[in-house]
Amino acid sequence: MPLILPGNVASATAPTTFSVANSCRFNSADSAYLSKTTGTATNTDQCTISFWVKRGAYSNDHKIIANYTDTNNRGYILFAGDSNLQVFQKLGGSTTIYVKTDRLFRDHSAWYNIIVAVDTSQVTESDRVKIYVNGVQETSFSSETYPSQNENFRLNESSVPLEIGRKGEDAEYFNGYLSEFVLLDGQTLTPTSFGEFDEDSPTIWKPIDVSGLTFGDNGFYLDFQNSAELGTDVSGNSNTFTENNLDATDQATDTPTNNFCTLNPLNHPNPSEVPTMSQGNCQGVSTDSGHEAGFATIGVSAGKWYAEFKLSASTSAANSLVGVVKDPISSVGTDDLDGSGLLYAVQANGSKYIAGSSTGAWADTFTTGDIIGVALDVDNSKIYFSKAGQWTDGDGNYDEAAPNAYVDLSAGDTWFFCPAEAANSWNSTWQADFGGCSAFTVSSANQDANGYGNFEYAVPSGYFALCTKNLAEYG
Repeated sequence: MPLILPGNVASATAPTTFSVANSCRFNSADSAYLSKTTGTATNTDQCTISFWVKRGAYSNDHKIIANYTDTNNRGYILFAGDSNLQVFQKLGGSTTIYVKTDRLFRDHSAWYNIIVAVDTSQVTESDRVKIYVNGVQETSFSSETYPSQNENFRLNESSVPLEIGRKGEDAEYFNGYLSEFVLLDGQTLTPTSFGEFDEDSPTIWKPIDVSGLTFGDNGFYLDFQNSAELGTDVSGNSNTFTENNLDATDQATDTPTNNFCTLNPLNHPNPSEVPTMSQGNCQGVSTDSGHEAGFATIGVSAGKWYAEFKLSASTSAANSLVGVVKDPISSVGTDDLDGSGLLYAVQANGSKYIAGSSTGAWADTFTTGDIIGVALDVDNSKIYFSKAGQWTDGDGNYDEAAPNAYVDLSAGDTWFFCPAEAANSWNSTWQADFGGCSAFTVSSANQDANGYGNFEYAVPSGYFALCTKNLAEYG
């Protein structure tokens, strides 16, 4: 499959003439979704829906866009619980569309462009519903039921409820980020209307400006740039959606043209010890008896990087750790992360961890509610820690204005940011801010020297938010 800004590939950030400013984060635990009632459709036989999506944690079906009148009349585009992509429709009690990909969508570090193009007037059944992923048409399906000729497409019918991020009859909400969300009423277009392959990296699919498209009466374009009203339609049609349990904190700068690091719910040698992820994979809740850890989606082997972590809740705060873990993560012991020799961190009791060995009274303690800054200097194999914007001095305090005392790292390795726990049988909640969309409230809005990120405290000089645009320059 062609790539689109994979999380750990700096070369996937070739310059683009079009830059996407924002996405919207949907958190299923918040019951977050957008809703509206459609108007009169231009043509219910023809419709194109395009959106960019970065998946959060998943378990049940996650509806991306849905229309529900009753059990017998409904339609969806969704990621199923098994991570297949599905287009589904039921009319009058009969399933008239059920197209399900063989492909699984389990990459939490990358943005996908999904296009569903419908034209029920086509003579050939399989031409009536087409799915494109990253600019290429899907041709392998585990289920294929196509609509009758000239049948209405539910997601573009007149005067029906339409939701993004939820289906109306139950509590199946979407987890993750959506960007550049477009519905064209009365047109069936191909991927070249929404994206293009990068001329320097021809396997990389990237977005283009869609503002000049003809949207049709029910059409809309959500760019998520109005933080006060994230459902604003900028197509010119005023088909604006109502926000439900969404607010300005859900506006993200993690986008298809600048992909930010998050936590990875799959990158752990023992799946039972991955924290339960939420908030766009920027929050991890540990509930297991093992040494749970949230590894970042992007590993770095060069450059200087900054991130912030807040210990939001804990039953044993002193056993909390935050720092970096090095490859190969697969060799981390399933119940011995801190003793694995791969973790370099500071502990909430003030100790520093160096490859499994601890030294006490190195920093001051931290506890729930504190924000810990981590400055990772891969070029010089050092890592620094701050609390509330003040950096540790190595003598038991956080009282330096700039990075001062450090933990030595082994040279020549790839490093991942990592909040973790140092003991069994306790629960904790770590909230991360890599700059794209924080899991905790940020009031100060500090950016790096390139203007990227949104942090509570000042980014140290020479350090940068971990995103693909910065990786292209410094990674």
